[in-house]
Amino acid sequence: MSIRLVRYLYLQIPLLLRVLISVLFLLFLFGLVIHIIEPTQFPTLFDGIWWAIVTGATVGYGDLVPLSVPGKLLAMLLILSGGGLIAFYITALSASTLKHEQDLTTGKIAFKGNNHIIIIGWNERTRQIIEHISKRNAHQEIVLIDQTLNFLNYKDYPVHFLHGNPTEDNTLRKANITAAKCVLVSSDFSEEERKADNSTILTIVAVRGNNPKIPIISEILSKIQIENALRAGSNTIIRSNDFMSALFYHELYHANNATPFEDIIRLLASQQFCHIPLSESEIGKTFKSVLLDYINERHILIGLIRNNEYLMNPSPELLLKKGDLLISLSFWDN
Repeated sequence: MSIRLVRYLYLQIPLLLRVLISVLFLLFLFGLVIHIIEPTQFPTLFDGIWWAIVTGATVGYGDLVPLSVPGKLLAMLLILSGGGLIAFYITALSASTLKHEQDLTTGKIAFKGNNHIIIIGWNERTRQIIEHISKRNAHQEIVLIDQTLNFLNYKDYPVHFLHGNPTEDNTLRKANITAAKCVLVSSDFSEEERKADNSTILTIVAVRGNNPKIPIISEILSKIQIENALRAGSNTIIRSNDFMSALFYHELYHANNATPFEDIIRLLASQQFCHIPLSESEIGKTFKSVLLDYINERHILIGLIRNNEYLMNPSPELLLKKGDLLISLSFWDN
């Protein structure tokens, strides 16, 4: 192996590790030399290395001391060289720690974990989503990808921030897309709707290309792009404009004693929707009879899905058929 190759391999090692290797080699060398110079005072190599570490670190226990002139000269050389090298290592360690923290806040460090949730796009909605996840699933790891945000303090938000374009494979690899649990793609409201949807669809394509099986939840603003998002590989489409339009309509025409927005917010905060396949024993029963059975299990039946058609608050006497899916509300803890 040539000296040039050794030097090349050595320079490939991270700076902090290179300094540590140099310090350890120097201490070993001084320990070996003092053991050779004064074998009586330093009977073993370990004694020599111990003395070199204590002396180089300027601790100076005094349990092992060189007695000869060559030994004392060696000690002087160790103090002048080794002490400075150890100080440099400590300085490099501190600088490396500060740089790592800075790289975390600026989104430059790749995520190495697994079974995490990837959220794409930083805005008020995703901020609240992160808060909800943190409250209910404190141990869930979250990776946030955004190309407009230049700084995010991980102490303020419990996420691993990555600065980059989510449509690029390199950014998704940094998020460890192959080991993620699911991906949430939020729409960019700062862009025109069509352009925002096109960016969302491109992101879906990139995610699906890097992980063919991962569940993808995406937000689409215009109805004409829903089919394209499904073709691109999205599993669930969040139609925020449809939801907000329906909510505004309810606020305009609701009963005087109702508060639709507050009711929905409180409902979603404590309850979750469930789709329950119909059992064999429930086929042929009325919706009313099954409803009473589920109440005892703290499930509130609000409707059913039949042939992909939603029947909300159906007639109590409606007979259930094979293939029906019951729609219920239950507590998150259920």
